Amino acid sequence: MIAIDNVLLSDEVIEEHFVCDLNKCKGGCCVDGDCGAPLTKDETKILKRIYPQIKSYLTPEYIPEIETQGTHTVDKEHGYVTPAVNGGICVYGVTDEMGIVKCGIEKAWKEGKTDFRKPISCHLFPIRITANPDYEMVNYEPRETLCKPACKLGSQLKVPVYVFLKEAIIRKYGDDFYGAIEAVAEKMKQDKEI
Repeated sequence: MIAIDNVLLSDEVIEEHFVCDLNKCKGGCCVDGDCGAPLTKDETKILKRIYPQIKSYLTPEYIPEIETQGTHTVDKEHGYVTPAVNGGICVYGVTDEMGIVKCGIEKAWKEGKTDFRKPISCHLFPIRITANPDYEMVNYEPRETLCKPACKLGSQLKVPVYVFLKEAIIRKYGDDFYGAIEAVAEKMKQDKEI
């Protein structure tokens, strides 16, 4: 583990490789799971606020789920989460003409309709954060079968997890934190060359 401020970062975030291969996984991380995506308390408020702005970007069949369950729900194990349709796809998931599930919230963000991109847990995937009172644990947790193509593509392209997730890591922790990861990665690389 690597300690940066009050964050414990798994070595795998630096050592492993990952690049999403949407043509192969079809955005399965938005579909496959025990519940919806984890949310922070602030994100639950944001989703409620932006729902009118993003509604037209969502799958019409899922709108009743949101209007029944709310813009977020609570899971016993994970706390605040996005609602899911029958325990499957996230209500904010939109399937494109290629059969790839993408985020309707992010689509609205790309078109300038909202200032919120998508939940940070989605943006950081396959990194998962476990919050404790005094620190956060940041672990690399790709799905064993679903993410195999992304692990393979990342290895072929030689893209470490932290590089693939640069934008999301900076969004969550800031430029200085990302710079610290880069410095640790460089040191680890030099140590291996010795």
